[in-house]
Amino acid sequence: MRLDKYLKVSRLIKRRTVANEACDNGRVTVNGKTARASLEVKPGDIIGISFGDKQVRAQVLSVQEAVRKEDTAELFRYL
Repeated sequence: MRLDKYLKVSRLIKRRTVANEACDNGRVTVNGKTARASLEVKPGDIIGISFGDKQVRAQVLSVQEAVRKEDTAELFRYL
């Protein structure tokens, strides 16, 4: 699954366009490297997101196309 879509489905970022812009501006890293929105995400990857002065890191646990809001906690865990 594409990184921008994963960020939206997992609700780490609310909208896919915002996730796409964050990737374009270099605010998203995967496994320590700046990532483009088209990068394929797989279980075990470490995603880092910079929101201004706040840094969020999460590990991908599973990749699913559609998830209910209550089940998003199963997709990743915060580090």
